[in-house]
Amino acid sequence: METEQSFEAALERLEEIVELLEAGEAPLEQAMNLYEEGVKLTALCQGKLSTAEKRLDQILEQDGTLREKGGSQ
Repeated sequence: METEQSFEAALERLEEIVELLEAGEAPLEQAMNLYEEGVKLTALCQGKLSTAEKRLDQILEQDGTLREKGGSQ
């Protein structure tokens, strides 16, 4: 069973992939594999951010300070 990466680890790896692809030195097949991994990591990070945002919304709603999503108090 594979353990899911933390947001920080996924973001760090994504940054490495971007650097490798921007350097333009990877052979085509390796570049495609890196790109695919990057897409998966992006989805993972977006999911974790979405979960964190929902959690923050719940915390703020419990506290009674959230009036509307993205709105002011």
